[in-house]
Amino acid sequence: MRRVTVFVNGTSRNGKVVAVYGTLTDLLSVATNKLGIKACNLYNGKGGLIDDIALIRDDDVLYVSEGDPFFDPQNDVRARDDRPGTHTDWLTLNIGGRLFTTTRSTLVSKEPESMLAHMFREKAVWGNKQDECGAYLIDRSPEYFEPILNYLRHGQLIINEGINLLGVLEEARFFGIAQLAEQLEVAIKVKNSSYIFQMIYYISTQHIDPCPMSPHAFLQNNQTPEDHSPISRKEFVRFLLATPTKSELRCQGLNFSGADLSRLDLRYINFKMANLSRCNLTHANLCSSNLERADLSGANLDGANLQGVKMLCSNAEGASLKGCNFEDPSGLKANLEGANLKGVDMEGSQMTGINLRVATLKNAKLKNCNLRGATLAGTDLENCDLSGCDLQEANLRGSNVKGAIFEEMLTALHMSQSVR
Repeated sequence: MRRVTVFVNGTSRNGKVVAVYGTLTDLLSVATNKLGIKACNLYNGKGGLIDDIALIRDDDVLYVSEGDPFFDPQNDVRARDDRPGTHTDWLTLNIGGRLFTTTRSTLVSKEPESMLAHMFREKAVWGNKQDECGAYLIDRSPEYFEPILNYLRHGQLIINEGINLLGVLEEARFFGIAQLAEQLEVAIKVKNSSYIFQMIYYISTQHIDPCPMSPHAFLQNNQTPEDHSPISRKEFVRFLLATPTKSELRCQGLNFSGADLSRLDLRYINFKMANLSRCNLTHANLCSSNLERADLSGANLDGANLQGVKMLCSNAEGASLKGCNFEDPSGLKANLEGANLKGVDMEGSQMTGINLRVATLKNAKLKNCNLRGATLAGTDLENCDLSGCDLQEANLRGSNVKGAIFEEMLTALHMSQSVR
């Protein structure tokens, strides 16, 4: 009994070994069942058409077609791929000299509006160039293309160590993969913010003079910090300049005691639980910054912009906040709920709608302040100077106004506003 190996015309993969018996029609019937095609013609390895079963010898390699002419699987790769009805799903890309094998559906399904999807959705539309092995030539960086291909495969952004995110971002933009580009932009911002925070913490704890330092050398330094000296203005400004204005710089718990931070743009910075005691913050822009539980005792914030600031449970005892602006035109209200403001001087500050609920303002000076619509419920205003204040529609229910001064009030203070 003779045996032969049969392949689909134009391929040399997934062949089947079959027994030769009966007539040529019987052999075509067996090939149909084995290969899953409608076998019509048989060719030998040189492209010769076999029309008699007697011409077949043992261990011959035969190619079965559905009526189409012979295609050499070795020397005619491009012709095989371009013939009618053979829109193969497997593709090889030559990216900057490196080969990547993937499926057509991977390139077109995840991001249907990308350049890659348009290149490979329909054959010959873009006139893609191929090398001598049939791989599609694309003149881009293979190092940065690999994360993009993996993203198209499984939808996750995975970057190996040592790969520059900016390079991958440029490739994503080039290929028009919008969602991936957005993820990379966020990842780059997070990485930059994290690095800057680590640098600030390192300088504040090691008490060194800031100097150029490679990220690798810095991140490899795992010594236990023992020196908690305050961060100086010079040290802090270096990192402010490297941070986008709307990025939240994480300064939580850092020591800025006595530092001169006057007139700096400190918007959106997280100073939660930071030590800002005796700091000079005059005319600083602290719009939307987070000062929750921060120590501002004895600090000078005269003329500072505090629109939308969060100062919940902060300690600003003895601080000076004269002429500050807490009023945000967009309606975002400053929140000083539960803050310790004993003996503060807030004379002439704009505080429309401010939240001072259960805050302590004992012996504080609030002369000529605008407190329209302010929440002062449960606030301790003992011996507080409120002369010339505008308290229209302010909520003073449950507040302690023992010894408080209400001279030269701009609007009448109704008894219903204050309970004790």
